[in-house]
Amino acid sequence: MSVRLGTPRLREQASLPEQAARTVSAELARRAGAAPESGPLRDSFGRSGEDLRISLTDKCNLRCTYCMPAEGMQWMPQSALLSPEEIVRLVTIGVRDLGVRELRLTGGEPLIRRDLEDIIGLVHARHPALPVSITTNGIGLAERAAGLAAAGLRRINVSLDTIDAETYRQLARRDRLQQVLDGISAAVAAGLTPVKINAVLMRGVNDGQAGDLLDFALAHDLELRFIEQMPLDGDHGWTREAMVTAAEVRAALAARYRLEPDEEPRGGAPAERFVVRAPDGERLGRVGIIASVTEPFCGACTRTRITAEGTIRSCLFSHEEFDLRSLLRAGRTDAEIGRAWRQAMWLKPRAHGMDHAGLDSEDYVQPERSMSEIGG
Repeated sequence: MSVRLGTPRLREQASLPEQAARTVSAELARRAGAAPESGPLRDSFGRSGEDLRISLTDKCNLRCTYCMPAEGMQWMPQSALLSPEEIVRLVTIGVRDLGVRELRLTGGEPLIRRDLEDIIGLVHARHPALPVSITTNGIGLAERAAGLAAAGLRRINVSLDTIDAETYRQLARRDRLQQVLDGISAAVAAGLTPVKINAVLMRGVNDGQAGDLLDFALAHDLELRFIEQMPLDGDHGWTREAMVTAAEVRAALAARYRLEPDEEPRGGAPAERFVVRAPDGERLGRVGIIASVTEPFCGACTRTRITAEGTIRSCLFSHEEFDLRSLLRAGRTDAEIGRAWRQAMWLKPRAHGMDHAGLDSEDYVQPERSMSEIGG
């Protein structure tokens, strides 16, 4: 039995939940003794984890170059994934006891879970006022959008980096663009609005298409968000020089539109939003830019993440996780699980998995896990 304290993935220990639970509880008690015993999910820097992200699977049916290698991924066994009942229990603890106010289901690709509608339905039945959203690549969404909305899904984010078929094949390593476009149309028809589009620009690939993407989003009443490429790719090939920056995105859009800062408070949202106007001043919509690398917003972070195998990951860039799944399967009470969750969040690093922000700094070390394993 191998255990790396602070990072107990414990895939090989699935049959020993009680032993794993004792290990995690002891480590958290040793390191996070100052964590609050009640109230919301606070960290030692005063931030509150109100935005819960739960990954449903590490699997994906695309192989986007900025996320996964072309081949060779080793998937989690089915037994390691959280069950619908375990997911609902964690959501209930989060909402009832820890101050969680919204839920996003991620992956990998959440539509790979055939029981996604069941999960959403169970959560919605227990917490009808909780906003539930998903982030998806859109493959298969056309057939499921109406059912997801009926189950209780409120909103959806679709990853779409280009509207050019050849560029899409190059980035995603799959010929699936039309399926994604059909899925977006189905989501709009199902009332999952505002549908948000997430786009990553890659230098030399689609960095000249920012204006085309915004044209498409405005024409279809979608809210586009550009995301700086982050060093969480499966190939570990990220470089600061190759990344398209937020400043470059703004400059590209300004060549076609007028951008004005959105007056609506940003709060803990990762995207800085702008009102988009035509050259004559007509308001056309909004666009967001998530500048995780060059303009970090860690000080306002409100996210708390649970991976598909049930580990707490307090920071997207963290090097450690704490296992809640074993506590669930060892029969621990809601109070004990809530205590461990609070303690894990208390240990959240200041920024980017370190004591300072700096994804392009010399001391930044990319986590072993890729984005598909962590959950967005």
